[in-house]
Amino acid sequence: MVALGKDDVLAELRKLSPPGDAKDIVAQGMVSDIFIKDGTVSFSISVPADRASQLEPMRMAAQRAVEALDGAQKVMVVLTAERQGGGNAPQAAPKSAAQATNPSGKAGVPGIKHIIAVASGKGGVGKSTSAVNIALALASLGQKVGLLDADVYGPSLPRMIGLKDQKPTSEGRLIHPLVGYGIKVMSIGFLVEEETPMVWRGPMVISALTQMLREVMWGELDVLVVDMPPGTGDAQLTMSQQVPLSGAVIISTPQDIALLDARKGLNMFNKVDVPILGIVENMSYFLCPSCGERSDIFGHGGAREEAGKLGVPFLGEVPLHMEIRTNADAGTPVVATLPDSAHTGAYENIAAAVLDQLLAGETNRQAPEIIFE
Repeated sequence: MVALGKDDVLAELRKLSPPGDAKDIVAQGMVSDIFIKDGTVSFSISVPADRASQLEPMRMAAQRAVEALDGAQKVMVVLTAERQGGGNAPQAAPKSAAQATNPSGKAGVPGIKHIIAVASGKGGVGKSTSAVNIALALASLGQKVGLLDADVYGPSLPRMIGLKDQKPTSEGRLIHPLVGYGIKVMSIGFLVEEETPMVWRGPMVISALTQMLREVMWGELDVLVVDMPPGTGDAQLTMSQQVPLSGAVIISTPQDIALLDARKGLNMFNKVDVPILGIVENMSYFLCPSCGERSDIFGHGGAREEAGKLGVPFLGEVPLHMEIRTNADAGTPVVATLPDSAHTGAYENIAAAVLDQLLAGETNRQAPEIIFE
């Protein structure tokens, strides 16, 4: 069988035109870059914001046309709408029945009891490594756990959890998550090549995140851990506003600049009424593997002090250690492969503190007020 290529997809899309237009959507430059990997096809169609609802049938027609191609197993097509300067923001869609029954007004995901975000105000603080090991530690505590990689632009979980080059299967529009070390995992990294840059606009990122959350067959889970992108952009805000998060875990390193950015991330969750489960100080200290001497390379205790100032729990500290880094790169996270190590103990203590809050219902309390001095 001949492999499906971009030209095959474009040939089908050239048969489609917006209502009332003679020119097809490809000739009009409405089709984004097309990504194809192992039968999964994804692209966006750019349309005027005021015609987005009217052109939804055209999006569906494009999806059906590509799904009919030989070799197309999963097709993701979204409309991206850019509003020209001025005007009011688009009105939110009416709440569904599921949203109406949710006290938060946000539609939950069937079968999932708790969704928690692992977040940071900046990159490079070990957030994804922390998310993987916290998820595995929750599983070691007897929880049914899923792990969602919400970093569309820099997905790292396929490599970090030993699932690189594997792909999920699907049933119609629903995707089966992959399983790594006993937990269910979903990432855009399963659908595109590792070196492929994701040159997607915000609306397509949001659509992809929504599909990975709501069109994946998660089954019954106690906790879904979401590895959030770094920072406080569209993806983070959308997840916080549209998903009933039980809480957020903030990852920081001890130095002042990292804590400043962590405070920004914490403040974002506070603004959208997402409870803060606590702060983790990653790369807290360094123990020389040869002499055992301790060095506080990035300082020490800054995150604990910050948690005290902000009135949120301090969940624990994780050292800067070669084993954590090399095992993450190798796809053999320490919690799964070094269960008796001190590093695993640190992650298990963090997970236990998070689980205690979830089980005790403490995440229903009002998010803390942040006061800047």
